[in-house]
Amino acid sequence: MKRMKKATAMLFAACLLLSAATACGKSEKETQPSAAPAAGGEASAVPSGGAKKEISISIFDRGTVVAEEGTYENNRWTRWINENAPAAVKWVPVPRNEAQTKLNTLIASGSAPDLIWEYDRNYITQLVNQGAVQPIDQYIEKYSTYYKKYLSEHPELKPYLMMDGKMYAVSNVRGMESIANNGMWIRQDWLDKLGLKTPATVEEFIEVARQFKNGDPDGNGKADTIPIAMNQNGIPVLRALFFTHENQWYLEDGQLKFGRTMDRYADYMTFQKQLFDEGLIDKEYITDKNNQRSLQFWTTGKAGILLGNVNMENEFMDLKKNVPQAKMRALESVSTKYGKNGLYQETPPNMLIAFNSSMKEDKIEAAVKFLDWMIEKGWKPLRFGEENVHYKLINNEIPQIIDPEKSRKEVGYALEYGILHQYALKPEWLPVMAASSELSQEYAKERETSLNLAIKNKYRRDIAYSPSLPEVSQLIATFAPIAAQIETKAIVGGSALTPQAALEDLRKEWKRLGGENVEKLVNEWYQKNKDQL
Repeated sequence: MKRMKKATAMLFAACLLLSAATACGKSEKETQPSAAPAAGGEASAVPSGGAKKEISISIFDRGTVVAEEGTYENNRWTRWINENAPAAVKWVPVPRNEAQTKLNTLIASGSAPDLIWEYDRNYITQLVNQGAVQPIDQYIEKYSTYYKKYLSEHPELKPYLMMDGKMYAVSNVRGMESIANNGMWIRQDWLDKLGLKTPATVEEFIEVARQFKNGDPDGNGKADTIPIAMNQNGIPVLRALFFTHENQWYLEDGQLKFGRTMDRYADYMTFQKQLFDEGLIDKEYITDKNNQRSLQFWTTGKAGILLGNVNMENEFMDLKKNVPQAKMRALESVSTKYGKNGLYQETPPNMLIAFNSSMKEDKIEAAVKFLDWMIEKGWKPLRFGEENVHYKLINNEIPQIIDPEKSRKEVGYALEYGILHQYALKPEWLPVMAASSELSQEYAKERETSLNLAIKNKYRRDIAYSPSLPEVSQLIATFAPIAAQIETKAIVGGSALTPQAALEDLRKEWKRLGGENVEKLVNEWYQKNKDQL
């Protein structure tokens, strides 16, 4: 699961209130930071007005806090939270790409934060099965006011929060811009120069990539272009074209089958292998862990197609700085013999916030009241910043950023702290919300297009979530690294292993690890729960 993403000014601008007019009717104290704290300085965990119960919360470290702002643990927004929230918070950063590993280490050592969150429901399920987190039904009922009301207004969330008949997490409903996840982008000016049309099928996609490789689209007289820029984060984009995903279950003839063992998974591997063998993707994409290599190809004007996210503002801005004549356009998902699938889309709940099983009731009470405050009003300044400093209101309801660079530096990372929030977005609002500069407006229009294309085609998800069975979680966790090795060998190993042979090896390993028994349990679970899925 993925799936979002980096904090940028455009992401900041896209985060509109579910009811902006309502938010703007709040008092100044509620809608902007009270005595908006400056960067730097010492952390103040407890305000001078009196002691508050301290709680600790995990947070993804995406490397977006610039030095002058401080650190993830201590910055203007952590201090603002502790001045205004009903609890004092100690934030525990975990690297985004290694979050689960880091959290597992903290849990094993007994030093995990009080509130642990992830987007991946399977991971929270693992924590439930390990006894690392606790059910919270009674505490929400006893201590919550606002979140309890919010949950009653959004019953679609409840199935995702329940495990074994008990509520183990809290969450909020995603906005459209958060549902849409993966995206593809293309150099329209390269298409125009080579007389090519926008690809609509996987065959056309391959042909365009070949032309980008051989047709000297950047006009420097050298064969030095990379047709498709991607690292491992682009793999889900390629899988989605073939209606498959590494960890999803699919209904086939009334039975649930694991995506990595199905026939069409071999078609996905064949496609990716073709791209690799023909040099249409960078030969070093697997080792590009931080995505810096592929993004450098894109932003320096050496790549023609970018596999990434729906929102790629930084990449757009950097490309335009280096190649002002470049035209970066959103690309719709292309069809295969299976039809046209949407690129990856998230499920309705946002992050799933679970309570450490070691928490005592006094801390639980403080945490519940903190979450009530956050979803009612605390999240708003974390999304927008300070009015007339970071944003201004258009038509008394739409927040528009004033200075993109200032907002990116001072507010962009603050999104991480709004662990519960309410906002919604219509794509057509984006140009209104963006800064008035020519580049900002150009990107806002492309962002609007990308969001519309991302939600145009439904992403195949046959069941809302994977079964919360310990046997399933254990098998997938054990199978995943083995499967990754097999797939890598098939895709980048030349003739050593064909995709079809790789699929057979995947099935053998799945069976060896107990896959047949797990499939039986999964389908028994499905029959019992299908009315809720």
